[in-house]
This record gives sequence, structure tokens and C-alpha cells, in this order.
Amino acid sequence: MNLYTYLAKYTELPENSIKNTVELLNQECTVPFISRYRKEKTGNLDEVQVGAIVLLKAQFETLEKRKSAVLKAIEEQGCLSDELRSTIKQANDLVTVEDIYLPFKKKRKTKAETAKKNGLQPLAKIIMAQHRDDIDILASQYVTDIVKNEDEALEGARYIIAEWLNERISIRNHIRTQLERSAMIITKVIGAKKEEEKAQKYRDYFDWSESLKKCPSHRLLAILRAENEGFIRIKIDIDSDELLSRIEHRIIKSNNACTTHIKWAIADAYKRLLFPSLSNEILKKAKENADDEAIQVFSKNLKQLLLGAPLGEKRILAIDPGFRTGCKVVCLNAQGELEHNETIFPHPPQQKSYEAIKKISTLCNSYKIEAIAIGNGTASRETEQLVRRIHFKNPVEIFVVSEAGASIYSASKIARDEFPNYDVTVRGSVSIGRRLADPLAELVKIDAKSIGVGQYQHDVDQTKLQTSLDRAVESCVNAVGVNINTASVPLLSYVSGIGPKLAENIVSYRNKNGAFTKRTDIKKVPRLGEKAFEQGAGFLRIKEAKNPLDDSAVHPERYALVKQIAKDKGIAVSELIGNKEVLQSIPLKKYCSDTIGLPTLKDILEELEKPGLDRRQKAKVFTFNQNIRSITDLKEGQLLPGIVNNITNFGCFVDVGIKESGLIHVSNLSDRFVKDVNAHVQLNQQIIVKVLSVDIDRKRIQLAMHKK
Repeated sequence: MNLYTYLAKYTELPENSIKNTVELLNQECTVPFISRYRKEKTGNLDEVQVGAIVLLKAQFETLEKRKSAVLKAIEEQGCLSDELRSTIKQANDLVTVEDIYLPFKKKRKTKAETAKKNGLQPLAKIIMAQHRDDIDILASQYVTDIVKNEDEALEGARYIIAEWLNERISIRNHIRTQLERSAMIITKVIGAKKEEEKAQKYRDYFDWSESLKKCPSHRLLAILRAENEGFIRIKIDIDSDELLSRIEHRIIKSNNACTTHIKWAIADAYKRLLFPSLSNEILKKAKENADDEAIQVFSKNLKQLLLGAPLGEKRILAIDPGFRTGCKVVCLNAQGELEHNETIFPHPPQQKSYEAIKKISTLCNSYKIEAIAIGNGTASRETEQLVRRIHFKNPVEIFVVSEAGASIYSASKIARDEFPNYDVTVRGSVSIGRRLADPLAELVKIDAKSIGVGQYQHDVDQTKLQTSLDRAVESCVNAVGVNINTASVPLLSYVSGIGPKLAENIVSYRNKNGAFTKRTDIKKVPRLGEKAFEQGAGFLRIKEAKNPLDDSAVHPERYALVKQIAKDKGIAVSELIGNKEVLQSIPLKKYCSDTIGLPTLKDILEELEKPGLDRRQKAKVFTFNQNIRSITDLKEGQLLPGIVNNITNFGCFVDVGIKESGLIHVSNLSDRFVKDVNAHVQLNQQIIVKVLSVDIDRKRIQLAMHKK
């Protein structure tokens, strides 16, 4: 099977689209670039489809690499026949390759290997032939100084048969199938840990059993975490008697003296070799599937968070609330630059609320503040209520902003480089303010795993998770576009074709030479060659450029086409932009060529109609119920405003203005069956919820979506 056949099998995409996409990937083109600017070549594949090809291409390359290693290892043993070579080359997955390789794999000293060295393999072959009734007598011929008697000879032969059975692919696949269908996951609490406080969040799984096949990904990950933390033990179970009976039926073809020995070997192979290995394999596979689901959820959430509504270029006062240590206040200009910082103490123990109100009012007047961002951590509600008591001279919008990851950013090298003369508290407040202005630009500076919008993100495959999250960030950054004259190094590093090193070079060049005035100036950046320019130029914006196309998603390679369209209409390019009537009258087919088709032309016209349009909605003010300050204030039946702050496969979590988030289980999201939670709610969506139940001891709140 070649790469294109493999990709076609698993993607079900046209072969020509696959071949052209692979060709572009081999030319070091990025997913955003291919899906946006090479639609004719790919057959209009979207970002998800191109991304799937990238993943499957990597899987195929890993498979081929393993096949080569296995072929080499078997050949070095002098055991590689043409038939075996062909079988390995035709294998479609790693499990099959490893099963084929199992008999040839170098093993540590086993009972079967010892028996073979003692000359008992011929006896094992005679037993497996199942033609002799005098096996006990025959075994006496294999008694030696090492093999003391007939029983030892027969035992050794059985060990050899057990190993053969373990290496038989048909038996392994039969057990795999049965495990996939019928395996149960069973847990048992470790008595000494049962009463520990940390164990209580897992008490639902202290003595639990469930079909592994039906166990939801979030529950499996919770169970595995409980095991890793030492609170429970896990085992995989199945009806072994029935399974052994089926294997015996496959292997035993006679009823003579050989039968007893083969039955013993089957039972031994199953208990000692097959079941331990394959039950671990099936649990590992279930874990991988659960990882994939959790990673997918995390990536979806991250995209929604990064594409959250920005307030835009506004002068912002940001507050990182606190009690004993006070509230850290910073004032930012419209470009997010720090202009002032200080600490106020409106809450206990100092309780200087009057002074705090006066100070905030003064700062808002002095720095012409247009919005206030309050972190949603400790003392958030108290700070919000204090701020809402202030009568501002000019209109000021008040927002409560997620602090997730702000402390990670404030202690990072990025933050130290940005604010070398300020401590972590000031940096954290700046981050809160900036993420209100532009969530995408600020959150890319933080390790995505620290943002807190996933489920069990620290338990899943970290390499897979990082790859998926990087791709999600890259997708968002390139979907929105980046102002090259204001973007930070972390933001620029996610632009198609740029990366961390070129991002640093861009910022260094900008600091030394001033703002970029046209896209072609980007080529002057050290080490930024034609390929990087091709991949990234369409996603980089230059505001107020001489050429208005430089502040659009139109790629420089299509500037000549736009000029020709404008010329044909008898107007300048600047007059073409935003001129809906003229744009809709353009005969697109006239401009089609071998390299430019209708998909690209439609994209260009759509962009010209609203150049540089930010696809994100604008931030909206939201107010929690001011009477709810802690979980003890909640009562069943209450209707409350809330903000969706996390989405999982089993429901969504909602911030109702207190420390603990409430859960809307999938069963309480809608009157109908919910297949995909994301189809019903979005991250940061403002909703009304109904309180179903409150468990103060376990700090759990059950909510339902309120149907208006």
C-alpha cells in the first residue's frame, strides 16, 4: 500500500486532491496557506481536511519506518522469505506488523526458550500434530541429564506450544475482538486510602464495573487518574471460560492423549501470555481513544476562547483582585502599553474602600479610561460590586475577565522580557487587561494547557496534545490575521511560515527600523526568504498602508489580478474596495485561468467587500446576580445569569459568579438528545441557568439550561 492509497482509504477524499496536497506539504507549505490560497490545487479542501492528511501522512511514515526496521531485523536472522516480506509490506497498521514480528523478536529467557534448548521442540510438534496416543511413552525418549523425567519433558513441550499459540495471529485477533466487544473495566478501592480527603472526588469509582467499550472518555480518564494517584486498582475482565472454549475449538482437532496437553498449553498461554498482553493493549487503545476525544474537546474549546470577543483598542484599567495583599491596578493605553500601576486595599483586613473608590475614579479620569477589566479570582465579586458603586465622569464599561493562566504568563520569560522592571503582580494585571482588549493576542503567550478549558489535559498524551493545540492556535491566528507592526513575538510565531526565530527577527527589525509601511518590506527581515514570505504574507496586515491591499487577506501574488479587475472597471483599486455594487457585477469566469479558479476569485471579492474584517464579535458587558456571593447562597430552582467557561463531552461548566463553577450535564442541556455539546453552547456564551441541586460538602452544583 502506497501513501496515496493509504490516505484515500482513511480520508475518502479524491486521489488528485490528496496527491496535490501532499505535494504542497512536501514543499513545506502550511495548512492555513494551503487551505486558503491553494484551493484550485487541492480541490477546495478545507483546513480540517488538509489537517487530516497531515496527521495520516505522519502515521503512514511511522508505519513504513517500523516495517523497514522489522524487515531488517528478520533478514539479519536469515528468516526473511519473499512471502513474509510481502505480508509485512502489505500490513496496514502497527498492531499487525508487531504480531508478524512477534515470533522473531528477541526475547528475554523464557520457559519456552529453555525447553527448546533442551531439545523438546520435536516433542511439542508431535503433540500439536494430535496423531499419537502414546505421548507419555514417547516423552521418555526426551529424558536427559537436564530433563529429569517424562513429566519435565511434557511440561517443557507444553511451554513451547503455549508460546506458539501466543504468536498465532488468528488467536490474538480473536481475543482482541472479544475484548473489544465484551471486556469489563473493574475498580477496587485501596482500603488504606479510602478515607483520605483527596480520594473523595473519586469515590464514585471506589468499587465500579462497566463495559470498557461503553465507558465514556471522561470517566475512563478519571478512573485512570484515580489509579495513578494510588486510590484504586484497575483490572480488565472477561468471560475467560467461554473464550478458552472457543480457542480450544479452533485448535483441538482430535480426542486422544495429546488433547490434555494442548488444553493445558492453551490455558497457560491465555493466562500467562495472551490475556495480560492483550488486556493491556485494549486498555491502552481505550486510553488512546479517550485521549483523542479529550484533545479534540480541548482544541475546540481553545479555538472558541482564542476567537472570543475582543473589546478592541480601548484605554483599559485592569484590576487583579485580592484581600490581604490588596488589588493590583494598572492603566493601559489603547495599544495595551502600561502607563500606570499601584495597589489599593478596599477589602478586609485593611478595608479602605473609600480610598479605593476615590483612586479608581481619579485614575479613570486621568487616563481617560473607557473600560475596566476585573480578574475573576479571589475577591472578584467584592471588587466588582465596589467598582459598580462608582459614579464615573465619563461612560466606563465594566467586565469580569478570566484569570486562567495569568499567573503562568506573569512568571514567564515573555512577561519578564516585556516588563523587566515590574513584578509578577503587575504583569498579571496587565495580562487581564490585555485579554479583554484582544484575547487572541494575549492568550497565545500562555501555554495552552494552563488556560484551563480542557478535561484531563495533564493525563492525555502530551505530544499529541501539544501538536493539536499548536494547530488550533495557528488556525485562529491565521483566520484573524496579524498586525505586523504591533504583534508580539509569540503571536507572530504562529503566523503561517514564520515560526519563533523569524518572529524574533521581525520584532528586532521593527524596533530598529520602525514600522513596516508595505508588505514587500517584510522581505528585508534577516533570514525571511521567498518561501516564508509566500506562506505568511497573506496573514500579515499593515494598517494605513499606501496599498490598501496590504491590510487585507488578498495575497500579494494576486495583487496584479485585483489591479486588472479595477482597471477593467475603470476605477482605482482603492475605489474597488468596499464597493459592493461594483464587486457583485464582476464576471468572475472572465478571470479564471489554469492557476486561478472560482474559489480563489470568490475569496478575493469577499475580502475586497470587507477588507481586514475581524470575524470575531465585539465584547459585551455581563453582570452576575449581585446577591450570589458563595455556594451557600444558591438554592434549588433559582434562575441565574452565567457564562460558559468550559465544555466537555459530558456537558458544560458555567460561571455563576462564585468560586465553584456549576455543571450542566448533557441531559440538562436540551429537551432533545445532545450528540455534540458544542452544537448547543459556545465558550464565553452568556446564558440563563436553573439550579437543580447543590452539594456543599463536595462543592458540586448541578444546573440546567433555562428554556426561555
